[in-house]
Amino acid sequence: MPAGDRPVDHTPVHTADLPDTPQRERTIPATAWVEAPPALLTLGEQFGGPAGPNSGSVAGDTASFLRRIGPWLLWRAGPARGADASYWTAQATDLSDQYTFALFPDGTGDGAGPSGQRHTRFRAWKEDLRDHG
Repeated sequence: MPAGDRPVDHTPVHTADLPDTPQRERTIPATAWVEAPPALLTLGEQFGGPAGPNSGSVAGDTASFLRRIGPWLLWRAGPARGADASYWTAQATDLSDQYTFALFPDGTGDGAGPSGQRHTRFRAWKEDLRDHG
């Protein structure tokens, strides 16, 4: 089911219950995550990006859960393609260990990963997460 068509599941969820793989039948908003840090709850605002009812986010600037990459929890505010989007990740066992990546409409981006290296490609940023978990 396309991301925009998935029902938003506002059922409270704890970190341990966030699924390992992408959810195809529902969207988990950051506001449903009991332990959600403030940086995630304001993710879209931090980058001056995704806002409004057509942004692709579940509720304006609200981020939605994507998946785990090793110990990292990956969230996105904004659509997957074609417009500004903001990604946020933190280690499930240490939510203070967090990183962000801004993805631009042309497919380029900007964000540092856990290696300390700055990335302009989303794939390289995710590989940094994978390699430093």
